[in-house]
Amino acid sequence: MTQQQPSSIASTVFLVDVDNTLLDNDRVIADLRAHLEATFGADSANRYWTVFEQLRSELGYVDYLGALQRYRAEESRRGMSDSRLLLMSGFLIDYPFADRLYPGALEALKHLRRHGPTVILSDGDVVFQPRKVQRSGLWEATEGRVLIYVHKEQMLDTIEQCHPGKHYVMIDDKLRILSAMKAIWGPRLTTVFVRQGHYALDAQAIAAYAPADITIERIGDLINFDFPST
Repeated sequence: MTQQQPSSIASTVFLVDVDNTLLDNDRVIADLRAHLEATFGADSANRYWTVFEQLRSELGYVDYLGALQRYRAEESRRGMSDSRLLLMSGFLIDYPFADRLYPGALEALKHLRRHGPTVILSDGDVVFQPRKVQRSGLWEATEGRVLIYVHKEQMLDTIEQCHPGKHYVMIDDKLRILSAMKAIWGPRLTTVFVRQGHYALDAQAIAAYAPADITIERIGDLINFDFPST
């Protein structure tokens, strides 16, 4: 999904991931876990997270609300009916995502924008993920340049059509994504690995892929890098 179609080819287009790159999604999950346990108890919360992981394995991306739908269906089959389940989605929809942006995230986007257009490029569903981008302020910060796919690394042709550029910079917390995109775009892509969140700190996952072109410890560190201007 995207909000704008560009009229010219940029020298450099910055593609920026959301979860654990600009926004501390591990903390969002921790807050949701605490909320579920406090409201429904540990057993019910554990059943939800089991469904959550099953659905993530099937889809290839996180779908909180889809997991809630399946969890509710399974609870109904078990003969359980709790009207509070209807309020679980409200916790997610109304969550204060702006409070979970990493320090320096918005400043980093402003810095990059001086060198070329910034584009949110995220995996996710078509309901909750756009809501997260909007409520966090990232939609406005990128002037509506938002792309959300099931597997973004498989959508490079579409990305290029939406935001044509001579060169691309991809900023992500997953080396797997960066490596897959580098294999296709080659020297046209500069990869930036942000060592934030549990994926980026998984030694086994990191060892499975070649290092990124640039590695930073936190998103705010981007303000120390200069890129060719548009």
